[in-house]
Amino acid sequence: MRFIHRFVICLTCIPQVELILVKEQNGVQFTSSTLVSAAPPQTSASGEEERETWGKKIDFLLSVIGFAVDLANVWRFPYLCYKNGGGAFLVPYLFFMVIAGMPLFYMELALGQYNREGAAGVWKICPIFKGVGFTVILISLYVGFYYNVIISWALYYLFSSFTGELPWVHCNNSWNSINCADWADNTTINGSLKSTPAQEYFERGVLHIQDSQGINDLGRPRWQLTSCLAVVIILLYFSLWKGVKTSGKVVWITATMPYVVLTVLLLRGVTLPGATDGIKAYLSVDFLRLCDPQVWIEAATQICFSLGVGFGVLIAFSSYNKFSNNCYRDAIITSSINSLTSFFSGFVVFSFLGYLSKKHNVSLDNVARDGAGLVFVIYPEAIATLPGSSVWAVIFFIMLLTLGIDSAMGGMESVITGLIDEFKCLQKHRELFTLFIVVGTFLISLFCVTNGGMYVFTLLDHFAAGTSILFGVLIEAIGIAWFYGVDRFSDDIEEMIGQRPGWYWRLCWKFVSPCFLLFMVVVSFATFNPPSYGSYIFPPWANMVGWCLAMSSMAMVPLYAIYKICSLPGRLCNRLAYAITPETEHHLVDSGEVRRFTLHHWLVI
Repeated sequence: MRFIHRFVICLTCIPQVELILVKEQNGVQFTSSTLVSAAPPQTSASGEEERETWGKKIDFLLSVIGFAVDLANVWRFPYLCYKNGGGAFLVPYLFFMVIAGMPLFYMELALGQYNREGAAGVWKICPIFKGVGFTVILISLYVGFYYNVIISWALYYLFSSFTGELPWVHCNNSWNSINCADWADNTTINGSLKSTPAQEYFERGVLHIQDSQGINDLGRPRWQLTSCLAVVIILLYFSLWKGVKTSGKVVWITATMPYVVLTVLLLRGVTLPGATDGIKAYLSVDFLRLCDPQVWIEAATQICFSLGVGFGVLIAFSSYNKFSNNCYRDAIITSSINSLTSFFSGFVVFSFLGYLSKKHNVSLDNVARDGAGLVFVIYPEAIATLPGSSVWAVIFFIMLLTLGIDSAMGGMESVITGLIDEFKCLQKHRELFTLFIVVGTFLISLFCVTNGGMYVFTLLDHFAAGTSILFGVLIEAIGIAWFYGVDRFSDDIEEMIGQRPGWYWRLCWKFVSPCFLLFMVVVSFATFNPPSYGSYIFPPWANMVGWCLAMSSMAMVPLYAIYKICSLPGRLCNRLAYAITPETEHHLVDSGEVRRFTLHHWLVI
């Protein structure tokens, strides 16, 4: 009798160790297999643990679409289109979409997917520019301070809609002032002082802004809005705490629900009297408006902010893709869906605005507006006049809630992924770190739910992600296209998807997009106007605080560059060579080969 023992370890796709015992007795072999233990986590060639990936490709696509398609698609694009020549506005919008929007969108997806790290970690391709990674992380954090407040407003309205009669219908509520009057009310109230029930509900019933004298008189947080804000924070935490495995499932609801609701609202809106007039006004073409430079500036600004480039979110999301994922196709699909959603939402918005204009017998100019006034004043007022208004209000605010949640998730993921990838010690404590981030965001956001919270909200909205985000994307584009090199970046993309970007993409990355962004930064500074809310003018100290907030993120670029140069050994020339050379090529610098010191590097495309 003899025994032969053989062990087989499966190291490829089956995550376990299999023990195979071959027993030979009297010429007969008996084989048995036993599951012994789970295999260690899959590792890369470098010995590091493989990065987590999306459960399904659709999870990634929905996450990107959900982030890019946010409240601005509903409350800003339709108004800009109406104000700037109707259908003619699509000319500059699509022009800037082609020369800057799509190329920058594609660039960020490819950058994150190839380097498999967040907004700061990807800059191992050019260490001196890592500061721009911290810039976009800070901007995403700042935006979270006030963006979550918008979602809490939507949640408050949602709870208030579960009534037989909506609370913004009449002027006989405790929060109403003597100036409250319906559109059709021909009282002796001065037209400039007159306010509608919906407007007073938002400002006096929800915000309680009448109890504050300004930003220097905030008061305590309102418990109703604080409770809604807490619910939003809890939703965000449990959507993000396990990474893309949980957030990828949440977006199946939050990214698809708005399209269902928009379709339902459109079907209802087009049946209303006056809806056709509203849609005609939205689509009316006035090509003479294209002679106005402001129209082109507003189209360029809308492109910069609507696609979500520069927040580090696209980099973070794509870093969880498989290496061979076709990021080129993803960029075309998701950026196109974003723009089409903006255009589609205009039909929904203006069908109701046309109805409201006809019902109250006022011009469309008197009801058309953008921002919070559209979704929290004008639209609720239009809904309140419909049969079954409470049902339509619930549907509308569910849409706002889902539009906001997935965009807020994207901003938070940018911060969490960016910092966890940079500080490896946090990787094993993602749940606790996520809790720390969301709780910290909640505490700062409390300033926005006080009686004077709207003033804090306006200040943050004006400074947190304006010029600073344009500056961040500009430095990012220069770092990739010029210092890392368009040819090297194209090689990386070809390595991933097997297809090298064409001349169009490379020329846009090298010349067109950076020039466009530089132009936008200059215009942003040149056309700056101090923030205001209604007739309230912010004091000089508040504007100083706002500029400090904006500069704190932009300052990360030069501060980190100085730190990097000072921390490297050797002469200044050697330090600079190491700082602008990818970390994988530092051995070439040791031998005196510095590609960035050659003219060919700067001229090649």
